[in-house]
Amino acid sequence: MRGARIGSLIGSIGGLVFILINAGSLAAPLDTVLRVLGGLAFAAVVWLTVVRPRPGGSPDGPPSRRAIRVYGTSVTAMALAIPVGAGLINNVLHRPELTVPWVVLAVGLHFLPFASAFEAPVFARLGWVLTAVAVAGAVLSLALGATAAAWTGVLAGFVLLGFSASGPGRAREQAVVTG
Repeated sequence: MRGARIGSLIGSIGGLVFILINAGSLAAPLDTVLRVLGGLAFAAVVWLTVVRPRPGGSPDGPPSRRAIRVYGTSVTAMALAIPVGAGLINNVLHRPELTVPWVVLAVGLHFLPFASAFEAPVFARLGWVLTAVAVAGAVLSLALGATAAAWTGVLAGFVLLGFSASGPGRAREQAVVTG
């Protein structure tokens, strides 16, 4: 269960960062309201999944070497894809409104390999939801501009927080049910 708690913590930090950064592009007082809601959601996720997790569940064993390789490869690919893609989007395409949807897409896609590597289908659902948010955000950003991009980042943050909240117990339950 320790690995799931760490995953929930990492996901909730990522979600909070998405909200804090992207809400700043929205008008006041909405930006402040979203940041406060994001902070409260983050605190709730940390409380429920890290400080006071649900009792029960089987303890996690150490991840396999394959899972560690998949994790490392996925995170490295995401870490490279974000700045390279953002550079192309901004300097070649000259469409900065697509940068946030690109980041959300890269983050979403990096979760997909985790589902089989860690035997936790929740990662596939998270990855596909973030991918859908990114695609919808890109379309809306092209049509409406930077405000839609900011909303894409904020929504992605709340998606990450929501999945992180269900993290430890749900990830393990899903693995047991489908495994």
